[in-house]
Amino acid sequence: MNMRRGPEFEDLVGPEVSGEDRDRLLRTHELILQAGPPPELPPRLEAGPTLGMTIGRARKQHHRQRWALLAAAVVVLLLVFIGGYLAAGGKQSSASPTPVATLKLHGTKAAPGAQAALELLPAQGGNWPMRLAVTGLRRLPKNSYYEVYLVRDGEPWASCGTFVVHESTEATRVTLNAPYRLRPGDTWIVTKQPSGTNGPGPAVLQPIT
Repeated sequence: MNMRRGPEFEDLVGPEVSGEDRDRLLRTHELILQAGPPPELPPRLEAGPTLGMTIGRARKQHHRQRWALLAAAVVVLLLVFIGGYLAAGGKQSSASPTPVATLKLHGTKAAPGAQAALELLPAQGGNWPMRLAVTGLRRLPKNSYYEVYLVRDGEPWASCGTFVVHESTEATRVTLNAPYRLRPGDTWIVTKQPSGTNGPGPAVLQPIT
């Protein structure tokens, strides 16, 4: 197989180039001859890119962009949903209305060691939610319970809810409601309701005066 060599160095560089410049050009010339000619391109590439190749690349790029945009949109929607869910959950879990009034109660002779705090919360549609925290009340026999009474004009006027105590050494917390139109001077007491009692039983907690 005949291999055609390129032009001789002397044919390319005249005698006017000498010294280090001539040596450097000679080494470069020898390296080019050792490397040989570049490999021939296949006909498919030698003819340049075809319309089909260009469209194919454009389609692939378009599909990649579509999937990237779709994935980004899904991530954004997911983050918005999670953010909304967490924001709503945070509001629900941290929502604690500020009491409009707090009534301190102390034990009567029927429960000398008892004490309680009754928080009156903002009205909601004609109802007055309340929170009661009480300690020092005894656990009552079966079918007996404690009852919170609204006191008006010095007398128990209407019930605002009932509760039981499981452990006398632990605080009992309950949510109650006064579905009445309150008046100035209204207050509350806690009564003990033995089984079979009709009407208010003996008071065990009354306001501190």
